[in-house]
Amino acid sequence: MSIAKEKKPFVIRPGHVDDMLGITELYNDYVTNTIVTFDVEPQTVESRMVWFNNFKATGPHRLVVAEEDGLIVGYASSSLLRPRVAYHTSVESAIYVRRDHTGWGVGRALYTELFSILEQENVHRIYAALAVPNPESVRIHKAFGFKHVGTFHEVGYKFDCYVDVDWYEKGMG
Repeated sequence: MSIAKEKKPFVIRPGHVDDMLGITELYNDYVTNTIVTFDVEPQTVESRMVWFNNFKATGPHRLVVAEEDGLIVGYASSSLLRPRVAYHTSVESAIYVRRDHTGWGVGRALYTELFSILEQENVHRIYAALAVPNPESVRIHKAFGFKHVGTFHEVGYKFDCYVDVDWYEKGMG
């Protein structure tokens, strides 16, 4: 007999520095157990602060988190796609949900909030780079209107195998 886990309510809100321990722990699970990120060593809160400091309260580079009873159960972000100025109306999105919380609507709620925010900013296109296979990520990106635009074949090497990255694109407005 299996016991179903109780779904608890979560809240979506802007991320802040006090979330960094939870964000880092969540991310490190993906680093050490999956191919979905090409980091190969667990990160520290201090090393992730460089990443965190790229997000602002206004503008196209945002971080939103899903919190459940003080636990960070997911986060989504929009960040710089490329450093040259002509790319400034395009962003790269990323989303991570605790693996024990997938299928609970956390990812959908995170992307709904993030994309709602970005509609108010000067964002023309959103891109996502998905290490594959990753059916959950492909599913959510397609659900939000992303279209597959290309594949970088065997661009990463993790866990003794080469990994492809599929690129997805979504227009805004």
